[in-house]
Amino acid sequence: MTSYSYTPQYLTKDGKPWFPIMGEIHYSRYPKEYWKESIYKMRAGGVEVISSYVIWIHHEEVEKEYDFTGSRDLRSFVQTVKECNMRMILRIGPWSHGEARNGGFPDWLLTKGWKLRTNDADYLAEVKRYYTKIYEQVDGLLLKDGGPIIGVQIENEYGHVGGLQGEEGEQHMRNLTQLAKEVGFDVPIYTATGWGGAVTGGLLPVMGGYCDAPWDASLTDIAPSGNYIFTHERNDHNIGSDHGFGYGLTFDMSKFPFLTAELGGGLQVTHHRRPVAHSKDIGAMTMVKLGSGVNLLGYYMYHGGTNPEGKLTTLQETKATGYPNDLPELNYDFRAPIREYGQVSETLKEVKLITSFIRDFGSELCEMPAVIPEDNPLHPTDLEHYRYSFRQKGNRGYLFINNYQRRQTMAPHRAVVFKAPAEGEEIVFPPIDIEDKDYFFYPYNMKLGSAVLKTALATPFCKLENDITTYVFYTDKDPQYRTEGELVGAELLTLSREEAKNAWKIVRDKEYLFISDSAVIDEDDRIVLFGRKKPAMKVYPALTETPEGFVRLADENGFAVYERSVPMVEDSVSFSLVEETAEKAVYDISLKVTENVADSYLVLCYGGDTAKLYMGEKLIADHFYQGEPWEISLRRFRFPSKLRLEITALQEGAPRFLEAWPQMKDGRACVLDRAELQTEYQTSF
Repeated sequence: MTSYSYTPQYLTKDGKPWFPIMGEIHYSRYPKEYWKESIYKMRAGGVEVISSYVIWIHHEEVEKEYDFTGSRDLRSFVQTVKECNMRMILRIGPWSHGEARNGGFPDWLLTKGWKLRTNDADYLAEVKRYYTKIYEQVDGLLLKDGGPIIGVQIENEYGHVGGLQGEEGEQHMRNLTQLAKEVGFDVPIYTATGWGGAVTGGLLPVMGGYCDAPWDASLTDIAPSGNYIFTHERNDHNIGSDHGFGYGLTFDMSKFPFLTAELGGGLQVTHHRRPVAHSKDIGAMTMVKLGSGVNLLGYYMYHGGTNPEGKLTTLQETKATGYPNDLPELNYDFRAPIREYGQVSETLKEVKLITSFIRDFGSELCEMPAVIPEDNPLHPTDLEHYRYSFRQKGNRGYLFINNYQRRQTMAPHRAVVFKAPAEGEEIVFPPIDIEDKDYFFYPYNMKLGSAVLKTALATPFCKLENDITTYVFYTDKDPQYRTEGELVGAELLTLSREEAKNAWKIVRDKEYLFISDSAVIDEDDRIVLFGRKKPAMKVYPALTETPEGFVRLADENGFAVYERSVPMVEDSVSFSLVEETAEKAVYDISLKVTENVADSYLVLCYGGDTAKLYMGEKLIADHFYQGEPWEISLRRFRFPSKLRLEITALQEGAPRFLEAWPQMKDGRACVLDRAELQTEYQTSF
């Protein structure tokens, strides 16, 4: 059986350094029938460990009436994780937050009169009963039994967002951990969120970081995020700022590795504040954390979803339930790498530039601590100086350069010469031009088979282990590879940055690199392409056989080019205004949709405050306007022919933070500007 543990520097797998990528998906916020497809998509994005809250109110909304059916079927979800050859960390609460009603607590729990999230004996007894029900669902699926669950997170933001602090808080975390063990949770790793002064009870602390703070009370741009600065500081003071700051850390950083569990894969907007997380916002933040010494990249969320239907109430966070924010009733898209309906986004591709590197080179990186030069700026308001860092062991390592600050313009720099702090020799990089919004990392003294890559102005992406080892790099500049020694049994392959974003490593009889506008997903028994264009791909090296249905068109720089024809789809959408008042506009939408496709997305471009989509009288989707098109999967609703859209008016000067306001007419916006259908094709071989 594989063993898992940790040292003060990194996680270990069978005693060796292990750098996993972790991604959050909430099974209860996504349809059961699509779980496997989505977990394979997550794996294709580089995720190795699935994390998920077990949200109490989703399972026991009515006291002692447990619901583990449908999308709430925890056992089936964990079994699916196992079938997809993934590992899992279960976040068992009892309080989770997760933008859920009451932070995940059922309403009935709030009526008991107990002091919740304290050492109140009655509260702890109720938690033990809840933990027991969770354990019954996963009994036999822990690592020790051959299952995928390697870890458990206890509570969430405890002592930072509610709960006790100091020794009382530490004891509470120890009490919860003991309860979890008593009911059967025997796992190698127990974690606790550690930011903002949260107490951890001696558990493995995991950190977080978001590119913005949609929960913040302000209606203007907030201060530039410190998550774009190379620093040994692990804390993000913006997390939970709506509940009040907790400064500093409650644990000794020297005893624990730098791990993240809530690196924002996007942002879930609130009614009053709607920042848009773009792909490079997440990519740059990821690389900066890497250059700051992180040895686990854990994303919250990695996969968006939809709140389930409540039996008694809606299940989203609201001000009516005493929380600082109003959120959509259904939509939990989060603008994540994989969106609400399973769409593979540009953020997944952007982040994959780093996760692909981690998959092949992460174990070595684990042993390279961050070396942050004294002249690296430590204030995110400094827009004049580039930020840089090294990760190094001995004379080998990586130079990290960041000139990206979300929603700010950084000064460009010309012909900058960097010297690596390598032991025993001087490593000097060729002059580098650094533009606003640039972020990248370059290797030095990197082993390439029998040779050494002294420096390069290109970023490593992955390696293909075949008869010879192909080291794949990407850059849009002259790579200026400087090698020492003869390159025997190895070769260099250089992609553009855009090609690397669209590159997917697939292992079959050989290790292949697929480049395609479609997402290329390895589902173990087949390879699946999901995309909105004609299925086409470049493959290196050429496939042993041309896949059925594809035509090999040409060879291009060592890649074989394949293409497949798909039937033309003649879908159509039309809409008509049926009601308009000062407060809202209502539209009927007529759809003619081909059902034998992977999916068809209704894309709505509207101006307004909020929008709701109905099928008959049932609300099926909702949205807060952000200045971006709204996509709705029609597969999810069995390809309906008619829908009704209700837009609420956005008044000029309304108390909202929007990065882009809609066009106003007579002081308001309340209009559907455009509707279109986009077909997604699925091709497998």
